[in-house]
Amino acid sequence: MTAYRTIVVGTDGSASSLVAVESAGRLAAACTARLVIVCAYAPLPRQVVERAQDVLGDEAYQVVGSAPAESTLQTAREHAVAAGAVDVENVAVEGEPVAALVRATRDHSAELLVVGNRGLRSLAGRILGSVPSDVSRKARVDVLIVHTT
Repeated sequence: MTAYRTIVVGTDGSASSLVAVESAGRLAAACTARLVIVCAYAPLPRQVVERAQDVLGDEAYQVVGSAPAESTLQTAREHAVAAGAVDVENVAVEGEPVAALVRATRDHSAELLVVGNRGLRSLAGRILGSVPSDVSRKARVDVLIVHTT
């Protein structure tokens, strides 16, 4: 097996996703790979977001709007660099997280997609779908699900 040349990692700014970013940063450093950090954001009206947060609580964590996405990406970049990554690219993508991550692996010719395990076992994850389980089924590249919780 050859080393990974490009690694995509997803973040939503949560502590769990930043653990995944750090793991991806260490792996990118070990492989001398480019690390592409992806943050999907939703252009939803504030009242819709607030209602989702009321109903789902902590499970509703999602970046809304491109300005928070850029801030989230900057924080993630700092974590990745601290973990040893050198070649880091930030990508903010409007849309649903699973589709954005899968598309990013194609757009950046990545061989590996890294996500955290947050949501795999939650009730909301079973009802709404879980990013880690959905990308593991839909991605056409290796998927590393980092134990972050």
